Amino acid sequence: MADTKICLVTGANSGIGRAAAMMLATAGAEVVMACRNRERGGQAVDAVQHGSGSTRVSLLLLDLSSRASIRGACTAFCHRFSRLDVLIHNAADFDMSRKGATYTEDGIETVWATNHLGPVLLTNGLWKELEQSAAARIVTVASKGLIMHPFLRVRLDDPEFRNGGFRMDRAYYQSKLAQVMYTYWLAQQLESTGITANCVRVTNVRIDVARYANIRPFSRWLYSMKSRSAISPERMAETYAWLALSPEAEGISGRYFDENHQPVESSPYSRDPENIRQVMELTARYVPGKLIPMTVSIAPAG
Repeated sequence: MADTKICLVTGANSGIGRAAAMMLATAGAEVVMACRNRERGGQAVDAVQHGSGSTRVSLLLLDLSSRASIRGACTAFCHRFSRLDVLIHNAADFDMSRKGATYTEDGIETVWATNHLGPVLLTNGLWKELEQSAAARIVTVASKGLIMHPFLRVRLDDPEFRNGGFRMDRAYYQSKLAQVMYTYWLAQQLESTGITANCVRVTNVRIDVARYANIRPFSRWLYSMKSRSAISPERMAETYAWLALSPEAEGISGRYFDENHQPVESSPYSRDPENIRQVMELTARYVPGKLIPMTVSIAPAG
């Protein structure tokens, strides 16, 4: 069908990403499930095809920590599709067992590379396909946990913790704060186009702690306690699907939504135009060429 939406969901082999892929496929969309691991990704594709009754579900190998993988995934996508209607940046690195900073094959701290730079580079790489859509929708993902860090700032001088101070939660929430600010910047850039950009504030969602073999006993117990009040991945994925396909979300851009599809506010720091400019200037240093789209200069003031 000519009007079938083509949707790409990263981190789609489990959790919210897989649940979102299931909802989109069930709604009749063509779904590309981007996953790092071929075996687990293939199993997830089979499950979504079976659960949705759709054969228009496929796998795209993608590791957002790797620039080469992002380039390869973009090339593979473009060989199969001429447009992209929905891009959901769900994948994230939050390895609770990690005690110190690790660095990617590109020499970039892994959390910063995967959670912030990866979505920016993927959006850049698929920009022509997004432009071919009548009204493409870009969905980024942040965390309700940012509420517990109201004074958090992006470390403009050392976002990769090369001078020490790494903790997984610090790195994770910094990357998610940057994604919120990227969303606001992106929406501003897109004001004169039909493309929209919004961010989802993911709340406490049940996770499979068994996936983290090296997690400390206390952390395992803590997450088991949190799971008692957590919502299901399917419940959280409803907001993803709503932003992706709902007529009610058409034309809405630059907003931050909770699990009830309600707009919420991020921190004052994240909404400040000068702070956004500085974070995007920092981001641009990591991006080959230039940020896309670029309609407003982010060069240093003065």
